[in-house]
Amino acid sequence: MYDFKISGLTDQQVITARKEHGYNKLEYKKENTLLYFLKNIIKEPMIILLLVTSFLYFINNQINDGLFLAFAIILVSTISLYQESRSRNALEKLKTFTKPSCKVIRNGEVQQINTEEVVVGDSIMMEEGDLIIADGTIIHSNDFSVNQSILTGESLSVYKDKNAEDHYVYSGTIVASGLAVATVTDIGNKTKLGKIGKSLEDIKDEKSPLEIQINDFVKKMIIAGSIIFILVWIMNYLRSYNILDSLLKALTLAMSILPEEIPVAFATFMALGAWRLMRMGIIVKQMKTVETLGSATIICTDKTGTLTENEMTLAKLFLISSQKEFSPDDINREDEKELLELSMWASEPIPFDPMEKALHEAYGKHFQEDKRPYFRMIHEYPLDGKPPMMTHIFEDQSGNRIIAAKGAPEALIEVSKLNPGEKESIRIAVKNFASNGYRVLGVGVSQLSGNSFPEHQQELIFNYKGLIAFYDPPKRNMQQVLNGFYQAGIAVKIITGDNSDTTMAIARQIGFKGYEKSITGEELMKLQDSELRECVQNINIFTRMFPEAKLRIIKALKTEKEIVAMTGDGVNDGPALKAAHIGIAMGKKGTEIAKQAASLILVDDDLEKMINAISMGRRIYSNLKKAIQYIISIHIPIILTVFLPLAFNWMYPNILTPLHVIFLELIMGPTCSIIYENEPTEENIMLQKPRPFATTFFKAKELMTSIIQGSCITIGVLFVYQFSVFHGYTENLTRTMVFSTLITANIFLTLINRSFYYSAFTTLKYKNNLIPLIILLTVIILGLIIYIKPLAGFFRFKALEFSQLAICCLTGFVSVIWYEIVKLLKRMSSK
Repeated sequence: MYDFKISGLTDQQVITARKEHGYNKLEYKKENTLLYFLKNIIKEPMIILLLVTSFLYFINNQINDGLFLAFAIILVSTISLYQESRSRNALEKLKTFTKPSCKVIRNGEVQQINTEEVVVGDSIMMEEGDLIIADGTIIHSNDFSVNQSILTGESLSVYKDKNAEDHYVYSGTIVASGLAVATVTDIGNKTKLGKIGKSLEDIKDEKSPLEIQINDFVKKMIIAGSIIFILVWIMNYLRSYNILDSLLKALTLAMSILPEEIPVAFATFMALGAWRLMRMGIIVKQMKTVETLGSATIICTDKTGTLTENEMTLAKLFLISSQKEFSPDDINREDEKELLELSMWASEPIPFDPMEKALHEAYGKHFQEDKRPYFRMIHEYPLDGKPPMMTHIFEDQSGNRIIAAKGAPEALIEVSKLNPGEKESIRIAVKNFASNGYRVLGVGVSQLSGNSFPEHQQELIFNYKGLIAFYDPPKRNMQQVLNGFYQAGIAVKIITGDNSDTTMAIARQIGFKGYEKSITGEELMKLQDSELRECVQNINIFTRMFPEAKLRIIKALKTEKEIVAMTGDGVNDGPALKAAHIGIAMGKKGTEIAKQAASLILVDDDLEKMINAISMGRRIYSNLKKAIQYIISIHIPIILTVFLPLAFNWMYPNILTPLHVIFLELIMGPTCSIIYENEPTEENIMLQKPRPFATTFFKAKELMTSIIQGSCITIGVLFVYQFSVFHGYTENLTRTMVFSTLITANIFLTLINRSFYYSAFTTLKYKNNLIPLIILLTVIILGLIIYIKPLAGFFRFKALEFSQLAICCLTGFVSVIWYEIVKLLKRMSSK
């Protein structure tokens, strides 16, 4: 369709230019990844504790213990490095998918390429809504204007032309209107944007509410651990007056309190969640979007291309002069042909909109003599006004001029000379077309001599010729998609530029709830804030919308504490996409400015993917909560098993040493972040109402569940401790039984906490291959350190008899299995 008579670079010229100038990307000094990681590792509280404890062991001449902790430092660092690399790799893969693309002319053909592949000398093609990706000189333009606010701070668009003094385009600016082709002069760091060092990468994302809550919780635990650490150190020193021994015991307790797995789990869940979404065709640009997805309460969607196929076919025409309605196949008379021809002239000469493509195709079918090559556009009024219209002015070499306009039928009524009867006939025809789900446009023609064009197209006087109606069928799966949202407790609202009758007809066809009522953008803007808040709650169809009205809807919904997801694809959708909690751009038909403003991109423009995304968001949040509840539950018995014997000076006060605590930490870390992250979506997750976004992550009820679970495990462990003392077991045998009970309880807690609603028998059917692998590995390691003499000696363990091992396993089982009764009561009460 494109014919600029520009050949662009050849493939060989592209290779030569790339060798000379490199790739089109901004390069910044980046810190060495390994050094950056090492710096962060050294700052980790657990690593600091391990270093100090290891050092103390060496001073105390406990070489083996010191070496083990040194090895533990390496192991903990390796696990952290692995988790960090998984998160980083997931994010890097996402970055490659979020890189913008652009059109270039090479070898005489228009090609779509990644912006990084643009070279100096390339002919780049830019259209309305595009992000300009390199500096260049305009060689062809058509009513072309650019928003250069990123460079100049000036919000008004600047018109540019190859013959004007300012015939340059700059990287980072946005095409406000029209179309142009420019020859690239500078790329990457040599562009104007690159030289002043502005980059989106420099902008740091704010921490999400969930991240802040988790960080605050960890900080409180660290503070509490520090206070208890000092108290225990003082307490033990006053008893023994041995500074090193008392310090080691206090450090053991500090290690048991520190929940360093929580921030690791959070980062891992978010990054891997984004990676999983990417594999589903959903690109997440901001990590905080992953956690927000599960809270979405309202989806605001466009109609065309989202609810419908965006496959516009010219279905009907209406001629005012004859009051006749007809289909394109029945065009015979000259006035009928004139209506079709004017519709084509009112379209872009190089169409990219489906409706305009349909008009050009229909023109080519019905006119043997093609006039398009003989006329050139000399002026264009882009889509403008409320409701909108657009006007194109063409001229041939003989000075013959065509001024054609199309737009909302009511917009053409306002600028045309019509008698009341004609106006009424137009309204009736529009209503008839719209009631069948057709998208209706008015078409008019005007006359103007000379080249002094008015500033606004509405100043021209038009002869209203007639109406053209397009049919864009609803997507086949749309009823199923809507039902998916409704079942998940998510309301759906349509925000469109189309008229009410057409939108309501399509809404009725797809089973949309609330299709009976609608409001226009003009009506909405007249409402008071209190009226608007009531309106956005009670009305689901918003028509003839424009940017300010869309933005006002989003803000009103947010005021009502709704979590809003908004779909969009055009330049005008940018502000609303940015304002929504979840801005959703379309990957195929979305403009670059929409993709820049959005926090999430649907690669295939398929709204059904949003149900998958919300399900994934809920799954990630649910699994992260399970992981953190597990961490809290299992930390309690470790803390109390270390603290209580010390505090009450029981027979074996030092029952767990730093070796045992760090060993337990090494088991718990992988359990929470690997097993729970890999858990599948629970059956009822999409039947639940969205969770309030402002909800505290650690609800009192859920936190109490974890505390009670941890306390029950503690009772079980201390029961085994006292049982061993009562039967006169040695310290090493008592330690072995206590440790084995902790490990057993840990395994059963992992299985029980896979769901806080369904029974363990149900969750055992869930597909998670890591569960048997991690449990088997844990059991093997426990067996080795108990029954292999050198390892048992190192850990101060003693081999257990079968009856003793059975007591440990039974106690660990009983200490967590009680929660199955709680889950059973939950299920019974929900029926």
